[in-house]
Amino acid sequence: MTNPYSPTQWLQLSMQQQGLLQPFGSLPSLLQQLSYVQIDSINVVERAHHHVLHSRLPHYATSMLDEAMGDKTVFEYWSHAAAYLPMEDYRFSLYRKQQLQQGDKHWFEPEHKVMREVKARITAEGPLKASQFKHNADAKAGTWWDWKPAKKALEQLFMQGELMVAKRDKFQKVYDLTERVLPNHIDTTVPSDSEFARHLIKRYLVAHGFGNLQQIQYLRKGLKPLLTQALAQLCEQGDIARFTEPHTRQVYFYLPNLTLPSTIPNKVWLLNPFDNLVIQRQKLKQWFGFDYQIEVYVPEPKRQYGYYSLPILWRDRFVGRVDVKTDRKNQCLLLQQLHFEPGAFSAEESKNEVLSKESLSRDAFVPAFIEAINHYSQFNDCQRWQLVTCNDKAIGKMLHRACK
Repeated sequence: MTNPYSPTQWLQLSMQQQGLLQPFGSLPSLLQQLSYVQIDSINVVERAHHHVLHSRLPHYATSMLDEAMGDKTVFEYWSHAAAYLPMEDYRFSLYRKQQLQQGDKHWFEPEHKVMREVKARITAEGPLKASQFKHNADAKAGTWWDWKPAKKALEQLFMQGELMVAKRDKFQKVYDLTERVLPNHIDTTVPSDSEFARHLIKRYLVAHGFGNLQQIQYLRKGLKPLLTQALAQLCEQGDIARFTEPHTRQVYFYLPNLTLPSTIPNKVWLLNPFDNLVIQRQKLKQWFGFDYQIEVYVPEPKRQYGYYSLPILWRDRFVGRVDVKTDRKNQCLLLQQLHFEPGAFSAEESKNEVLSKESLSRDAFVPAFIEAINHYSQFNDCQRWQLVTCNDKAIGKMLHRACK
């Protein structure tokens, strides 16, 4: 079957499925749509998981995530990375937990004696953080991989499903026994191979609209045969459809009942580097022409765009990125490097025939960008923002005037 949509239309559909085009009424309903929100510890600005939710929920406050954990509508576990997930998907976390219980390895070899001691103490005393366990003063101190034995044990028990995260205390996990955290009504039946594969497929396609096998199994090992079989069955049953992308010859799957959004607002979204829409960099580059890489892990001399650059999505185009940092002492959001793509404001470069030259102008972009920056500044508890550098002189002048 031929591709039913253009790249621009696929981006519009992805934006719609990702909850960017319509406000969500609640955090649980949004998380259900997204399937997960990745947790990240970097805090040069507000943390990634809060930013992703802020981008989609009007009046989002970081306390809402704590409340959702307290209400037990959300839980922590591993998706392709550490994540918040909807509690109704809990039983599908049991698939990985069972594998670990049966000897599969996560990060390190289990130390069963320490695990028994750690679990016994939590059983007797209640919820505890890793910092509440004694550290052997003679143990080697070093990198993240040199965790003390108790912390390794806590994480292993968590990954195997014997412990859950009851809450976070200043970003530290507070662990408790699963039976004391998990609501009584939650189904704890371990899904079959087929159920788990279908769950991953449907969750991904609901959240993104379309994707190939590699994208659906993103950072999950050993699932290719199961997913291949489930995808074929779902296509045969008419639950999903497929097409072959002519340049790569890759088969893509999609939901057949999608409806294109009627309008795309003149709005700027400042997306987090770990945002669900941009986390799969190769798909972003191939389909939407945006070659994005987070440079947190790149040595400083080799960085092109800055430590923590946010992708800038304007209407239905990725037009640039901005490296941000909060000066918390002065309550100022620093736009350390604002960089626009070549042809970002050229109608000739646009794949959207509806947008005119005027609607793609800098004069149309700047007010929407200022609104997004103001909103993002407030979210970061900043009273003002400051542009440091910009590769577009005309926009730089307009923004310098706006931030005075």
